[in-house]
Amino acid sequence: MDYRQALNKAAALCSRKEYCTGDIKKKLVNWELSEEEVEKAIEWLVSEKFIDDKRYAAYYVRDKFRFNGWGRIKIRYQLRGKQIASDIVDDALEQINEEEYLEMLAELLHSKKRSVKNKDTWQTKAALARFAQSRGFEPDVVFRKIDDLLNDIT
Repeated sequence: MDYRQALNKAAALCSRKEYCTGDIKKKLVNWELSEEEVEKAIEWLVSEKFIDDKRYAAYYVRDKFRFNGWGRIKIRYQLRGKQIASDIVDDALEQINEEEYLEMLAELLHSKKRSVKNKDTWQTKAALARFAQSRGFEPDVVFRKIDDLLNDIT
């Protein structure tokens, strides 16, 4: 694929769906463009607002938190895997409302508690902690919410 075709295809992709710089860079490399052409295409796509990592990170954080129930750790890890700068990731994560964050964690733990078969408090606590941490929630917040949940029941 030549440069002009790849650029048009990348612009069409970006106009339909939000992409970050890293995703488009991978696609351009897969389309066998030279490194100079890849950089030139990325510059043009950014200057024409087809790609905006800040906008992408903001949408990504909001969607993964609300629809997937992911915590800050997992979201940060995934965004860094997409080669988005740490300061952009930090700014995007700040948009998560702390009350909503704690409420989401409490709801997830409550629903998971119903499926935990252990009657032993320690095993239940461990299962809930593993679950919440696999979703990317911070350990200190997780244990505080687990204690609140288990104390309300007993």
